[in-house]
Amino acid sequence: MAILSFENLRNKSSTENKPIYVIAQEEEAELSETDIDVVRLKVLEDLTAMRAAIKNGLKSTEKAISGWSGDDCAKLKKRYRNSEALFGKVFEKITAFALATAEENLRMGRIVACPTAGSCGIVPAVIVAVAEERNIPESKLIDALLTAGEIGLVVSNKVRLAGAVAGCQAECGVASAMAAGALVEMLGGNTDEILQSSALAMKNILGLTCDPVCGLVEVPCIKRNAFLAVHAVTAAELALCGVESKIPIDEVVDVLKRTGELMSPLLKETSLGGLAKTKTAQELEKVLFKKD
Repeated sequence: MAILSFENLRNKSSTENKPIYVIAQEEEAELSETDIDVVRLKVLEDLTAMRAAIKNGLKSTEKAISGWSGDDCAKLKKRYRNSEALFGKVFEKITAFALATAEENLRMGRIVACPTAGSCGIVPAVIVAVAEERNIPESKLIDALLTAGEIGLVVSNKVRLAGAVAGCQAECGVASAMAAGALVEMLGGNTDEILQSSALAMKNILGLTCDPVCGLVEVPCIKRNAFLAVHAVTAAELALCGVESKIPIDEVVDVLKRTGELMSPLLKETSLGGLAKTKTAQELEKVLFKKD
C-alpha cells in the first residue's frame, strides 16, 4: 500500500519498528516485483553515478555553450587550496561537490536527478562529502539515499517536483529536505529527527522562485545547489539536537503546494520574471540569442 503522507510514514515506522530506509526498500521491492537486494544494488548504482559526476565535475573547467558557467568549482577549489574554509573541510567538500555536479549537468554529463536535474548537486554533495570525512560505510549511504528517495516520493504525492509547477522550492527546496533527512539517517538519527530535519529545510525555503536567465539551467540554478546543500546540513544539525518544526511536515508540504499555486506564472521557469528579467539578464539574452 502506497504511503501518501509523512504521517502515514511516521505511523508505519513506529508501528512496525522500522526505519524509513527499510520501509522504502520494501515498498520499492514490492512495486518492482523484485528482491530487496536488487533494490539496494540499484541504489548503489545511483551512488556510484553520483560519485562519478562529482569526480568528473571536479576535474573539468569546460564552459557551457553560453560561456557563462563551468569554472566556478575550479575557482572554489583554488581558494580552498590557499585558504581553508571558515566552516572547515566538510563545508569545503559540500560546496565544491555541489557545484561540480551541477556544472557536470550543464555539460550534459551523466548525473542523478534527485529529485530533478536542476537540483542534482544537493543530495550527492551532502552524502558523499560527509561520508568521506566521517568514514561512513557504503551500506549506510545506501540507507541514506533510500531515506532521501522516500522523502521526495512522499512530497511528490502532493506536488509535482518541477520548477514549472511550483518554482524552485519544489526542486532545490525539496532536494535540500531530502539531503537533510539523508544526513540525519547517516548520523544515527531516528524517524522523527529525519522528518523534523526535512520540515525545517523545506519550510525555510518556501517561496523560492524558478527564474532561470535565458531559460537555461545555469543562472542562478548552479549556485543554488551549493547554497541549498549547506542549508540541508543546518536543518540536520538542528533536528539532531532536538529542535523541532512547529509546523508538521505534511502541513509544510501543503503550504509548498499552495505557495506554488499562488506564485505568478512569470516566476515558474518561464524566464519572464525575477532574475531572468533584470537589466543584466536582458543584456545577456541579447548577446546569447543575437537579438537587437
